[in-house]
Amino acid sequence: MKKIIQRPAVLRGRGILGLVLVIGLLSVFGFARIPDITETDKPSVESDGKTSSMFPHTFIGGKLFVAGQANFIFQTHPPFDAAYTGANSLQPYYEKATSGVLTLYTGYEFTHSIEALVDVEEAGGLGLSQALGLAGFTNLDAVRNPTLGQAPYLARVMLHAVIPLSQERVEADPGPLSTFSELPARRLEFRFGKFGMVDFFDINGVGSDSHLQFMNWAIDQNGAYDSAADTRGYTWGAIVEYQSRKWGFRFAEALMPTVANGMYLQWNLRRARGGSYEFELHRSILPKKDGVVRLLAYTNYSNMGIYRDAANQYLEGKVSKPDITNHPLWTTLKYGFGVNLEQVLTPNVTAYGRFGWNNGKTESWAYTEIDETFAGGFAINGRKWNRPQDRLGMAFASNGLSADHRTYLALGGLGFIIGDGAMNYGRENILESYYTVHVWRGIYVAPDVQYVVDPAYNRDRGPVIVPGFRLRLEL
Repeated sequence: MKKIIQRPAVLRGRGILGLVLVIGLLSVFGFARIPDITETDKPSVESDGKTSSMFPHTFIGGKLFVAGQANFIFQTHPPFDAAYTGANSLQPYYEKATSGVLTLYTGYEFTHSIEALVDVEEAGGLGLSQALGLAGFTNLDAVRNPTLGQAPYLARVMLHAVIPLSQERVEADPGPLSTFSELPARRLEFRFGKFGMVDFFDINGVGSDSHLQFMNWAIDQNGAYDSAADTRGYTWGAIVEYQSRKWGFRFAEALMPTVANGMYLQWNLRRARGGSYEFELHRSILPKKDGVVRLLAYTNYSNMGIYRDAANQYLEGKVSKPDITNHPLWTTLKYGFGVNLEQVLTPNVTAYGRFGWNNGKTESWAYTEIDETFAGGFAINGRKWNRPQDRLGMAFASNGLSADHRTYLALGGLGFIIGDGAMNYGRENILESYYTVHVWRGIYVAPDVQYVVDPAYNRDRGPVIVPGFRLRLEL
């Protein structure tokens, strides 16, 4: 895979101004209600620490939901020791990078059980070293392909239908992924269209939101979950879900990219497809505390190379350098499993843990190059110091590779995100901490720091420290 060299794109101001203008005009003309003077004096968030916004997320005639977000992340790193640097390495000299993601969320309720969701997004800027050189990369918002540009694109378009299986109703939080304020306690849900697989799979309340929580790929998501997605993290597919008070189960079938980390999807399901399966147990590990246990599995079929074959081609002198893409057109299988735990410890402290594993024989395809991972951490709500919308978090992740994958990289092979030209293998260990400060209404800022030992599994490079700063505008 060739490395594309391009100067980092400069974030455009007109995107955020346009987003504010759209939301503001909707407010002026009655599509979203602007709070009056008495309302602005009231707390915009209850004691549960939910986020607030610049404009209330209300509905036009009880039907149309409109909201927006603007998220900017600045990161840098000082020089660090590196015995050598390859084509896909994190650069050892001083770097800085800024990313931005602007999203306009809309939803329309046709009935109390059928809705449509359409989101338009604009992403700009690049990550450090063009988002190369770390399996657990430090910025989940970073655009990994600099040729995509910053033009707005359709991020999600979904039809969501709910079939009630009980008369009992439970409260729900209206938001970008569903506008319903209540749902049947026992129900079937169907979603069809374009979405992010991790919008619904492998989520938890501590490490899933890069705009308010952690930023690292291996901490906010299961690094070994090679979920079906294009370069921007979206795919087309269908999800079927059953939920009850005690447990739930969801299944998805979705399109895979035509090449590793590619933008174009393979629509021929006989050649490629990605299936995800998740069982959710609404039960705490600790007595008299809230908690959830989620068990994940996935199967990917696509035109993926096999690491052992690529290494053998090089060792037998058939190629001058190991190349995972040097194989005939075929369909191979990649599969994996995950465990996701979320546990309330006190009213203000919640812990989480993840474990992920995949077979590691076939090429990393859609997310990142991690074959085995475990992560854990906690988040503290700021109620204790009278700031219920503030958050403090700390987490650790440790990532590993299969024997075949590490041999391929040690011989000089490149993946789509890492490849130093050689490797002295060690686990990639990451520590991250952040503090999110609620400034006013929908404005949040957060200092963040990450410490990475053996970046890209290489003991000959690093460690590296990555301080950062985040600005979030909830419109």
